[in-house]
Amino acid sequence: MITLGVEEEYLLLDRARGFPVSAAEAVCKAAGLQPALSSTEIHRELLLAQLEVATPVCETLDEVGGHLLRLRHALGEAAEQAGCRLVATGAAPYSTDGPIEITDTPRYRGLYQDAPQLVDEQLINGMHVHVGVPDRATGVAVLNRLRPWLPVLVALSANSPFWRGRDTGFASWRTVVFGRWPVSGPPPAFTDASDYDRRVRALVTGGAIRDVQQIYWQTRLSERYPTVEVRASDVQLRVEEAVMLTGLIRGLAQTAIWKHQAGEPAPRTLPEIVTAAGWHAARYGLEGSLITSAGTPVTARDAARALLHHVFPALAEYGDASQVAALVEQMLDDGNGSHRQRRVLKESGSEGLVRYVADETTKEG
Repeated sequence: MITLGVEEEYLLLDRARGFPVSAAEAVCKAAGLQPALSSTEIHRELLLAQLEVATPVCETLDEVGGHLLRLRHALGEAAEQAGCRLVATGAAPYSTDGPIEITDTPRYRGLYQDAPQLVDEQLINGMHVHVGVPDRATGVAVLNRLRPWLPVLVALSANSPFWRGRDTGFASWRTVVFGRWPVSGPPPAFTDASDYDRRVRALVTGGAIRDVQQIYWQTRLSERYPTVEVRASDVQLRVEEAVMLTGLIRGLAQTAIWKHQAGEPAPRTLPEIVTAAGWHAARYGLEGSLITSAGTPVTARDAARALLHHVFPALAEYGDASQVAALVEQMLDDGNGSHRQRRVLKESGSEGLVRYVADETTKEG
C-alpha cells in the first residue's frame, strides 16, 4: 500500500480588492479556535499573505478529499473571522506595487538576503503530494520514471493565469516564477540513491543553495519522511481536482515501482526536452499541444488520456480507476483552473473572479 500525504498552499486576499494581505498571524489565531483544525496541520509560509496545510498520512483518496475539505472549510472560516479570504489559486491575480511582509524566521530572512526580488514575487501556491516508498533506492527509481510525465501534470494542474492584474498568457505562471530559483524545474536522472545524495550534497556544500529544503525540483526525495514528494502542480481550485491529481501521482509511483521491480530500465529522456516540454505545458496548459519525452507534439487531451492509460492498472489496484478517470474527463470538458479563471473574468470582471476563486476553494464537490 502506497500511503499519501498532501500539502496545499493558499493565499490570503483582501475582501474589498482581492489584493494579498499580510494576515497569516490573525488567521492562525482565529484557526486556533476552530475545533476541526490541529496546530500541526497549519504551517506558516515564506510570505505573511500565505498559509499551508498538511493532511495526515492517508491510505485512500476519500481520506485525502475529506481532510482537504475539512482543512479548507476550517481555515476559510478563520480567514473570514480575520477579515480576509482564503483562496486556492496558483498565483495572486492582483497585488499592490509594494512587497508583502515575509515571515520572520532565520531561514526566510536568509532567503530574502539571497534573492530579495524573488522573495517579493513569491506570491505563488503549489500542491505537494507525498507518496510512500520503502527505501531511497526505490524512491530514486520513482523519480526517474516520473520525469516524462511531469509536463502532463503541469498542464492538468495549471491554475495561475493572472499576475498583477494582467493575463500572463501562461496557464501556469507559478511554474515560471518558481523556476527562477537555482535548483528548480524537472530533476535530472540519477543512477541510484547515492548519486542523488552526492549531487544534493554538492549543491549545499558548494553554496549554490543554503540547505536541502531549497531543492525545488518538481519531484524530490523527502528528507523528513520515507516519501517521494511531487511538487509540479499548482494548488487546485477544487478539492476534487486535488484528489484527481493525487490519484494520478500515486498511480505513477505504483507503476514506476512495478517496472523497477520487474527490472525494466527507466526511460531515457533528454534533459533539454523535459525542460522545454515543461515550459510548453506551463504556457499552454490544456489549450493546445504538449511535447512528449520523444520531442514530438501531441494534443493535450491525448497526453492526458495517455497518462491515464499508463497508470490505469495501478488505479485499478487501489480501486481508484473509475473515480480518477471520471475526474480527468470532467477536467477535459470543463477546463483546468486557469481556463475557468479566464472564463469567469471575461463574464464577471475582477470582483467576480475574486469571488469565484474564494467560493471554489471551499466548495464541496
